[in-house]
Amino acid sequence: MHALILIWFGWVRDWGYGGVALLMALESTIFPVPSELVIPPAAYWAAQGRMSLVGVVLAGTLGSYLGSAASYWLALWGGRLAVARFGKRLLLNEEKLERAERFLHRYQAGGIFFARLLPVVRHVVSIPAGILRMGFGRFSLMTLSGSAIWCSILAWLGARVSERNPGLIDNPELMIKAVKSESLWFVGAVAGMALLYVLMLRLSARRSP
Repeated sequence: MHALILIWFGWVRDWGYGGVALLMALESTIFPVPSELVIPPAAYWAAQGRMSLVGVVLAGTLGSYLGSAASYWLALWGGRLAVARFGKRLLLNEEKLERAERFLHRYQAGGIFFARLLPVVRHVVSIPAGILRMGFGRFSLMTLSGSAIWCSILAWLGARVSERNPGLIDNPELMIKAVKSESLWFVGAVAGMALLYVLMLRLSARRSP
């Protein structure tokens, strides 16, 4: 895994926006590419003048959408049995798939938006969306909105962490840990909003005739 992290880190450094888009596309499928390894170092290099911060966010958002859309259509065409069968080879076990399906059932269309802002589920939520045949327009809108916010937050955190400790750019694994630690408040806030969203859905269901 250490060797892969160094390779991915190099792609961001050497390929610029293309590397950001490619890795975020992979991150939005079931490949284990941590977004904390992609956007934060890109934000650091943007501060050095090699890229623009807006360009980094746009490239990350586009990559996230393309990866999510690919997962959606593959799940739509292949169905649950195909995903369960071949997903094991790419670290998608039955437990993760069932968790993502429960998440989407509970949160409905808003679940796609919240999933793009939460660890674990954001990697796989496109698959149950395809299996359940969610409307692609709604799926696209929620995916783009959530991805844009997540990439913006990561860019801000990356710039903040790198400014306080520039040496982290030479240690990808420590940078991931630092960004994850800094993002705990954000994940907690999203979880709280998701809970309020669920309560709202339940109250609305009870009031419906």
